[in-house]
Amino acid sequence: MIELPTSQKSIQLIEQPSSANGTTHKTSAVWHEIQIKETPFEIPRPKIENEKDQVIDNVILTVKVKSFAFNHRDVWIRKGLYPNIQFGSTLGSDCFGTVISPSDHPMYGNDVLVYPAVNWLNDPRGPDVSGKAFGILGGSHETNGVGTFTEYINVPANHCVASPSHLDVMNASSVPLAGLTAFRAVFNKGQIKPSSNILITGIGGGVAIWALQFCVAIGANVWVTSSSEQKINLACKVGAKAGVNYKEDDWPKRLSSLLPTETPFLDVVIDSGGSDIAQKCCKILRPGGIIVNFGCTSGRPLSFTMAEVLKNLELRGCTMGSLKEFKEMVEFVDKHHIRPVVHTVLHGFEQVEEGFQILKAAQQFGKVV
Repeated sequence: MIELPTSQKSIQLIEQPSSANGTTHKTSAVWHEIQIKETPFEIPRPKIENEKDQVIDNVILTVKVKSFAFNHRDVWIRKGLYPNIQFGSTLGSDCFGTVISPSDHPMYGNDVLVYPAVNWLNDPRGPDVSGKAFGILGGSHETNGVGTFTEYINVPANHCVASPSHLDVMNASSVPLAGLTAFRAVFNKGQIKPSSNILITGIGGGVAIWALQFCVAIGANVWVTSSSEQKINLACKVGAKAGVNYKEDDWPKRLSSLLPTETPFLDVVIDSGGSDIAQKCCKILRPGGIIVNFGCTSGRPLSFTMAEVLKNLELRGCTMGSLKEFKEMVEFVDKHHIRPVVHTVLHGFEQVEEGFQILKAAQQFGKVV
């Protein structure tokens, strides 16, 4: 029998007041503090009057967290640039762990991945739980402050999915948020098929690399952009055909010269930078091509002009995904034996700040665990 906890350590968010010169939380000048805090932990007790009333999927499971992974979302929260931040809450969206309670549940003792959100079940269009706001785990009001940078977490049983057997504690927690976002971008929004020509911008982050791995797994042709030749070379080792440096003004022209002569166009662009990506890719996207955007790291608003309209291009936003898509994504990772690309593995709560600094520097290729 696994010994059950009565307390836990977690990484909690502390508000950093605005500076005296009037800096507001809408600027990146803010950097909210974090603290390691030990708090009481309560194991949920099922309230079942009749055994036949029990629904296994509705049971709350307690998961002992073995590893958690960082996302750029965590950085945005500490910068004060994310909506609905809840101070005093636990940070983190990704985790891998073992179910330790209740002992009579079929998943007891199993290693699992936790769905990193709430209130989005099945609808491929968007969140579908009436009367409840969609939320991502970690630092937000929508999830009541529940996050994964902790020793233990209570989650609904249907939010836990058996971790693929080829993954381990060093890489499994890299899967949930980035893997889900990329899976939705590739298959739902991008509708990518074998032999499609794909551009993934800003290769190096978790979502972009997962998108590359998913595309390669089905036989799509992928090109990438980065400001780092090293990252382009690493992407090619993962399966990209080639890449171009987006700091060079003529990068769309250079990319065009790399495309196959028989299909000299892009079918889909998967983008995280925003700004004028539609204008830059307009000439090399096929008529009716798709731009899937899941971020705005450039800090400049997405623009979409009449030139793109006349070419019938589509701009599709992509944020996270449903519980159904999460389960499909984990099944895909298992079926294709995809191994997450991990940049750094840290050990212990004391090294969490180091993880944040790695993401802030934006020099990593892969996930920080």
